[in-house]
This record gives sequence, C-alpha cells and structure tokens, in this order.
Amino acid sequence: MIVVAGEALIDLVPAPATTSEPTSLLPRLLPQLLPQRGGGPYNVAVALGRLGSPTSFCSRVSTDAFGAALLSGLRDAGVGTELVQRGSEPTTLAVADVGSDGSAGYGFYTEGTADRLFTLPAALPEGVTALSVGTCSLVLEPGASAYEALLRRESDNGVFTALDPNIRPGLIADADAYRKRFLSWLPYVALLKLSIEDARWLADLGPGGDLDARLTEWLEYGPAAIVLTRGGDGLSVWSRGAGQVSVPGTKVAVVDTIGAGDTVNAALLHRLREIDALSHAAVAGLDAEVWRDVLGFAARAAALTCSRSGAEPPYAWELSA
Repeated sequence: MIVVAGEALIDLVPAPATTSEPTSLLPRLLPQLLPQRGGGPYNVAVALGRLGSPTSFCSRVSTDAFGAALLSGLRDAGVGTELVQRGSEPTTLAVADVGSDGSAGYGFYTEGTADRLFTLPAALPEGVTALSVGTCSLVLEPGASAYEALLRRESDNGVFTALDPNIRPGLIADADAYRKRFLSWLPYVALLKLSIEDARWLADLGPGGDLDARLTEWLEYGPAAIVLTRGGDGLSVWSRGAGQVSVPGTKVAVVDTIGAGDTVNAALLHRLREIDALSHAAVAGLDAEVWRDVLGFAARAAALTCSRSGAEPPYAWELSA
C-alpha cells in the first residue's frame, strides 16, 4: 500500500467564462469561484486511487462541510481514510488565479486550520511500501515538523519515500532556512519530484544558472532519482543508473494546470509499483528504456488532467484506451 501524507484543502477556482454580458461591474470585479477538492497530497492520493494503486491518506481534516466533502472524494476514489485525523478547526482554502495559458497561482487562507495541527501517528499499517509527502504540509507548523518526522522515520524503516516540495513562496517566511531544511530531507528521500520553477527557487538560481549541476549535486545527497517537470516541454529524470533521460510532453488543449504536477507524482509511483520498483535500489538501477516508459506514462496522465478544469486526475481506463 502507498501512503500519501499532507494537506487536504478546498481550491476556489474561477468559474468558466460565459458568453452573456454581466449586468453590472460586480461579476467582473468578483468573478464566481467554484469550490473544488484539492491540496497537493490530496490530489496525489485521489490520482493513485483512480489509477488503481492501493492507497491510504494520512492527514488531519476538518469536521466541517468541506472536510466531509474531502473525505467523500477520497472514498469515491477508493482511497483509505483510516489514517486521517479529524479536528473542529476550519478547512484550509486556496484561491486559484488561472492565467491565459492555464497556469495557476494561489492565495492561501491557512490561519488556525485543521491540517496544520497534524500529529505524528504512532505507526503506519503493516504492508506499507511507499510514503509520499510534500507541498504546504512541510511548511506550516506545527504540522510540518510532524510530517518531517514521519518522512525520516519511515525512510529509516525501509519504506520507499517520495518528496514533492511544490513550492508556494508566499507561505515561506524564511527562504534560506527552508532551502537548508530541504537539503536535510534529501538523505531520507528515494524519489524527488520537482517542477522546473521549484528547482530554480530551491537552488536560488537566476535564469542563467546551471540547474543541471545543482540537480546532479542534490542526487548525491541521497535520492535514487530526481524527476523534473517542464510543463508542456515534458519530463526529465536524473538517476543513478541511467543518467539523464527526457521525454516530450503530450499535446493537449489546456484548460488549466491545476493538479498536473500531483498527477505526475501519482503516475510515477503507480508505474513504479506496477514494475515492482518501489525501492531505492530498484529505482537506482532502472535503465533509460524503463525510465522513458515511466516518464511517458506520467506525461500522458498529466496531459489529461490539464485538459479539464481543476484537479481532476485520470482513471486507469483513460490511459489504457
């Protein structure tokens, strides 16, 4: 079983534009926002469930109506909720600002919300083979320290670990301190996934900086492989066994990119599970041909997510058609 640990929240996403002209300026100034279930780890868990990987979600979720909807979405995807803690605090909200190219920026409402109060579970169930962590849950205290402790403990226990920092600069008060903390996680990480924007931010590189050299350096800290997403330009991996391997993106009419990176995370873990490679040694030993298959599968899955509004990852049947 794969455990995904981190925040579950509600994305407030702009409603699709209508052809009718608004009768006042108010709709132009305050566009309609539709609530959709989200949060990076939550999206990863739902995507894994839809792809058919046995998955459980580990988080703290509000007892409010949004929290109930989040749990319902997990169960609908076949994701276990036995590791979900509950609290009466409100659900975290993220307001998405979707650009003309489909890219999304976010404003967060996190003060006093339920997911920040996550505490370290005594143990994960028997049979857990992989743990995936990341995003806001590794930034917002006191929960961030609990998720970090979970990552370190399960890595020491031999569980395959995956990390996607999914950087939200507006939530990070001290960038230098976070970058140091990121480096301290790498010895406990088997698979590191980054967007090119995240990688440049973490490396503190300008447009002309040598990102390849920094990724090679991070690989030496411990990960078996680092996967870099380049939006529509595809995916690349820096791995111990195959070196650098790249695949092109899958062409699609983009509605928005919400949840695309989370879908990549899930697709990577799902494909690695299918080929019995959820271990540090197995991933370190994959050759270029296998990586092209794994990355290509992730690229197709992410493209399907980008073809619809909000974080709506694909089902297994959509990728086998």
